[in-house]
Amino acid sequence: MKHGNVKAKVATGKTEAVTGCTKHGNVEAEVATGCVKCFHHSQTLEKQEGKMSARLTFDNCDHSKDPVVGCALEGIATTVAGIKDVSIVIQSPQGCASTVAAGYDAHEVDFTKRKVGCTRLFESDIVMGASDKLKGMIKEADQSFDSKVMFVVGTCAADIIGEDIAGLCNQLQPDIKAKLVPLMAGGFRGNAYDGLEMGLEALLPFIKKRQTKRRGRKPRIVNIIAPQANLNPTWWADLEWVKQTLKSLRIRVQTVFSHNTSFEELELAGEATANIVLSHDVGYKFARKMQQTHDIPLILDDIPLPIGVNNTTRWLKALAAHFKIDEKVEPIIKQGEEMVVDTLRKRALMIIPRYRNCRIAISADGTLGIGLVRMLFEELEMIPEVLLFRSAMPDSRSILERELHSLGLTSRVIFSADGYQVKQTLEEFDVDAVIGSAWEKYMAEELGIKIAFDVFSPTNRETYVDKPYFGYEGMINIMEVIANDWDRAFRSKEIHWT
Repeated sequence: MKHGNVKAKVATGKTEAVTGCTKHGNVEAEVATGCVKCFHHSQTLEKQEGKMSARLTFDNCDHSKDPVVGCALEGIATTVAGIKDVSIVIQSPQGCASTVAAGYDAHEVDFTKRKVGCTRLFESDIVMGASDKLKGMIKEADQSFDSKVMFVVGTCAADIIGEDIAGLCNQLQPDIKAKLVPLMAGGFRGNAYDGLEMGLEALLPFIKKRQTKRRGRKPRIVNIIAPQANLNPTWWADLEWVKQTLKSLRIRVQTVFSHNTSFEELELAGEATANIVLSHDVGYKFARKMQQTHDIPLILDDIPLPIGVNNTTRWLKALAAHFKIDEKVEPIIKQGEEMVVDTLRKRALMIIPRYRNCRIAISADGTLGIGLVRMLFEELEMIPEVLLFRSAMPDSRSILERELHSLGLTSRVIFSADGYQVKQTLEEFDVDAVIGSAWEKYMAEELGIKIAFDVFSPTNRETYVDKPYFGYEGMINIMEVIANDWDRAFRSKEIHWT
């Protein structure tokens, strides 16, 4: 298969697209025919937009017993934690407070700035009901937090009781200064990605509509949606890369849904002229509703996010095309591609060839995983054999299908993969390496897969410096982890340095 590769660019020092030929040997026949080893689970072929990809399914796995994604409460908390001037009260046992804390941890919110209340339900409350307890907590939180908006969230316990959170909030609202927003986030209502969608949808009524229509050329103003749905351990660095790129193109960011976002910024999100979703896992539903209610189009929703050289260039060109500023983006592309080539020529010229024909399993979210397919295949000449995605990705599967089709790959694909499915797949596929989180690294070690790249969250790496995975610099950051983990895999563990 012909594909551009960084190795050729590094060797020549040129930034133009270079094509090379990779011989896949036995794997090539496997890709071409779709033949794989016998599996205990069934395989189905899914057709989408006339393109075919091999999708793996598992029998008797409709309900995961080994989840790798948190519950809906965590998703809601991750949305709320990104907004200043709001608080959250949960009708739950005290253990659920740690789940909410994880949402605030995801934004690195200081403990002194967290406005969280918990009713601390006990067994007796589950039996006898706890409406009075919740009323008291809402009143106390309103006096203590003095927030503009209070999210009142029912958890699994509230679902079991049958607590009418919405009715209770309506009853209390006249006596409460904060605007009460009732939500139910019991475990059976979905996972953290579903919770993120719930949280985003709850913000929609607060966004003011423009009172007057714009005339003439529309200003370049965007909203950024769901940057936190990203497995980069320092995902806010990806958000910062996007914001700085937009700033250099004189595109103003109105509102981020949500990270360090003031409530005033949220209310003015209707001023934007375009929405950009920074996730392939969530945010599309919210963006489309904004398009219906506020006439703000969703852009860049049909291509991968800027992971790797080629995807970053594609993303920047698509952004420039929408705002008709092609001439402004070319210097950024040129500078970025030259930086990658120059860095790799100096520090990785002899390293990159070792990745060629490495059969790899990708275990990630859709946000990073879709873009990684092209980066690993075209730019490192690896062969993505298996793609394991943590979310269902209903709105971005078509992007993945187009990517696989354009690259000539029939990689096996699993959506909403849990721990059991990831481990079972790694055990049954003959791969040389795995790129994922610390979980996949442990699995690979247990299964005898020598090379595993600890790139995503949760990670065993200490991350004191914020590093983006988006953009040209982001590719270097990902490759740095890959290079170090590759070296560690082959470093002797028998040497005693004493």
